[in-house]
Amino acid sequence: MLASLDARGAECTAKWLAAATDAASPDTQLFAKLIAARDVRHELGLLGVPLPAWRGLLERHFAHAPASAFASLSALPSIDTSEHAAFVETLHALLFTYAATTVDANDAHCLASIIAHACLRPDHLWRDLGLAGREEVTWMLTRYFPTLVVLNVDNLRWKKFLARQRALSLGLQPGPAPGCPGCEDYGHCFPSHR
Repeated sequence: MLASLDARGAECTAKWLAAATDAASPDTQLFAKLIAARDVRHELGLLGVPLPAWRGLLERHFAHAPASAFASLSALPSIDTSEHAAFVETLHALLFTYAATTVDANDAHCLASIIAHACLRPDHLWRDLGLAGREEVTWMLTRYFPTLVVLNVDNLRWKKFLARQRALSLGLQPGPAPGCPGCEDYGHCFPSHR
């Protein structure tokens, strides 16, 4: 099942890259992977990117996408994050305060939304994002939010670190991200929360 999903994900990534404005761009390649990971499951709405931002993302990175890709944006199901809306909003805001000046601010906003919503899902952040491993998450965060990355001096897992930084920025006691309790390593990361 997982191998089949990985193969479909690679095929879907290739489809998005075929529609890319600049397929050699590392940013476009990143967004193609992130989008494809949800697209193969028909879960584009789980990325949490608002409709106007989606339109802009496609115009910036996937200008050669068929008109149907743009038209289908209006059909994106909205995701209900009401239970965790404060988490998503505050993590998005925190990430954006660390955004690099060398990247497109609109891309940083989209990525902050994608990351914040991925923290609601019950797995390691790299899997929730559809990336190949922790190294890809590190690359992505270093490229987009470098001054935040250097704060991870204890080399915490990224989802745990992001939830921790969010809590500390709000003067709260650090704890797990909403998706952490469903992860296989929850007891390892949060032994006192079992």
